[in-house]
Amino acid sequence: MNGFMDSLNGALALGIGYVSVLLPVLIVLIIFFYDSKNKKSRYDTLITISKNINNPDDLKEILESLVERKSPTDYRRNGVITIGVGIGLFLLGKFGLGVGAIFGVGLLVSAIGIGLMIAGYLYPIESEEINKAVEQFEKK
Repeated sequence: MNGFMDSLNGALALGIGYVSVLLPVLIVLIIFFYDSKNKKSRYDTLITISKNINNPDDLKEILESLVERKSPTDYRRNGVITIGVGIGLFLLGKFGLGVGAIFGVGLLVSAIGIGLMIAGYLYPIESEEINKAVEQFEKK
């Protein structure tokens, strides 16, 4: 009976290792599958709409609306969130666990958040919004 338990424990340990290595690969494959499915349906919709539109200006507006644009990074918002996480880690290290390492990590994360806030004030996102408004005005 003891030999059976040892072989069962060995098989479970081996199985857990395989699952822990292959599960992230499976998750990435699922993400790629649904992302490509979403892009294909977007292009099919675009083709269907373009067949029914006679005015090229309308088609151009639709194309511009479907283009995925990266929104400018709001460093101020990200900085505030990061400072909050840093303060939380700081308090967890100081009062919750009493571990000096987490205390230091909290200070490090807070410093990163402060740096992001400073970057937000040095590189504001309003310039992007102003440029877009000027471009739309010049089209008219």
